[in-house]
Amino acid sequence: MTYVPAESDSDGAPAQSERAGSRRALGCAFEVVETLVLTLLIYLVIHNFVAQPFEVQQNSMSPTIANGEYILIDKLTPRFGGYQLGDVVVFTPPAGSGLETQGIPFIKRIIGMPGDTVSLENGRVFVTRPDNSPVRIEEPYVVTEADGSTAPTICTRPDCPLSWIVGENEYFVMGDNRPSSQDSRVFGPVDQELILGRAWLRYFPIERIGLIERPEYPALVAARAGAPLPSAAFSPAR
Repeated sequence: MTYVPAESDSDGAPAQSERAGSRRALGCAFEVVETLVLTLLIYLVIHNFVAQPFEVQQNSMSPTIANGEYILIDKLTPRFGGYQLGDVVVFTPPAGSGLETQGIPFIKRIIGMPGDTVSLENGRVFVTRPDNSPVRIEEPYVVTEADGSTAPTICTRPDCPLSWIVGENEYFVMGDNRPSSQDSRVFGPVDQELILGRAWLRYFPIERIGLIERPEYPALVAARAGAPLPSAAFSPAR
């Protein structure tokens, strides 16, 4: 009877070790790719549907938001609650305005809602809600002049209508820096489809970090409710 010794544990060990190492390497590579894909998907979802960072590259919203500051655009809540009067929004300039070719989104404040009529009279802004009288709105956020007075809101276009009716799904927007803003006074109301989102948070520079608040317009609320108008809410002279 011939005795055959059992195979030692070392026989074939290098080959098995190489195969195991290859499997581990493939597993690690798959995990890395899976992590990258998931990270990319999460980024795209957040960027397109939740929030988007934005660098301001204009002075039209000074002093509220300065050139070179960084903000977060809220894309989520407007999908459910829409945009409100006083919201600061980022949008693509309308086609045909000659401004869309620059490829830089604009940032302005909503002054007129769908159905409103926005009028300019002696440097002041009046908003007429449907079935209401014109109301002068208070705008403490507008840039001031050297003497401390609020800069007037005028339209320098020779063919400026001085009154605009805001259509359905449109918004009338103006910059807080009225003397240096190309806005709805130039290209008319902006279609909602062009709006990227609402300016929500300033996160740089650090010393200016904070939420971008929406102002209140008590004169418009009072006019809609039928209450007596404040002294600043009289109709413009005709």
